[in-house]
Amino acid sequence: MLSKSQISLLTSLQHKKFRRESGLFLVEGYKSIIEFANSPYCIQTIYHTPGIAPKLLNLSRKINFQEISLNELQKISVLKNPADAIAAVNIPEWAGFSDQDLKNKFTLVLDGVQDPGNMGTIIRTADWFGITNLVCSEDTVDAYNPKVVQATMGSLARMNISYTDLKEFLRSAKLPVYGALLNGQSIYKTNFGTEGLVVMGNEGNGIRPEIEALISNAVTIPRIGGAESLNVAIATAIFCSEVAGKSAK
Repeated sequence: MLSKSQISLLTSLQHKKFRRESGLFLVEGYKSIIEFANSPYCIQTIYHTPGIAPKLLNLSRKINFQEISLNELQKISVLKNPADAIAAVNIPEWAGFSDQDLKNKFTLVLDGVQDPGNMGTIIRTADWFGITNLVCSEDTVDAYNPKVVQATMGSLARMNISYTDLKEFLRSAKLPVYGALLNGQSIYKTNFGTEGLVVMGNEGNGIRPEIEALISNAVTIPRIGGAESLNVAIATAIFCSEVAGKSAK
């Protein structure tokens, strides 16, 4: 049975302030929890209904398990129809990327992406294409927001994520910096090589002028039809496909 203090803590994790204070975030659903259990992330506690208990027996004994009722699960879940389990997971302490961390691979750089659904889709897409580094501006939506975590479908467990001052990060970068811009070379004619930073901008405003000034290679997804713009998650998927495909050749 959950205590009032436990319910208060777990429901507070819906808010960035309290996630930062506690160093915890929530993962919902057995399949997603398994992804985190098999990753470097540290799961503090898994709260589960009785029916899911047999499946959880295969997980690490270092994890604390607490059986709760469906009613209690509904109180701490952010979903209208809660899954069978919720895990409280430690937010990793990440000092940022070294030059070695970025070498011989592609890293996504997000400048002010705000929508949790877009963020979750970007993380899941990057994971599909084997891109595991993600650098975010400080105003990009929190990767541990419950809606983001849910949208990643467990892919967050395989990502290295850093929030930082993008201007300072890009100024010190020793790699090519590619930016998704309306005016640039066609993505299908761009030689990405085998490493670099790929900058994607805000849903409505794109890449900020001060960040655009630090881009060494402007790249465009050619428009053939009449749509005004591409969703940032879709645009990121196209970039991921191109850089992953060309670097694998």
